[in-house]
Amino acid sequence: MLLKLDLTDSRPLHEQVAGAIRRAIAEGECAPGDRLPPARELSRALGVNANTVLRGLRALRDEGVLEFRRGRGVTVLAGADQRARLVDQAGALLAEATRLGYSRADLVELIRRLP
Repeated sequence: MLLKLDLTDSRPLHEQVAGAIRRAIAEGECAPGDRLPPARELSRALGVNANTVLRGLRALRDEGVLEFRRGRGVTVLAGADQRARLVDQAGALLAEATRLGYSRADLVELIRRLP
């Protein structure tokens, strides 16, 4: 898995790590059931602190994209490719809404009103 971070991006590094992994899953580089490299290995490859990588991995776990298993490492969950794509699209929608002057709450309300 080849991950890259954009150091000119204003988002926090842990969000960039999560986004890079999400993209790798959405684009088929990682399939459901695949194990990810250890956090230390990812941190070395990305040039960031291991805690930064772990924070990004935990966010993906909380989203239901990854599973942590003691002794087995971090694996991609079934359906993660679809979920990762959806989360990426939701993030892009939120960014566009923010650019247009809408808050997160405004966007949620707009979505609630959809049929």
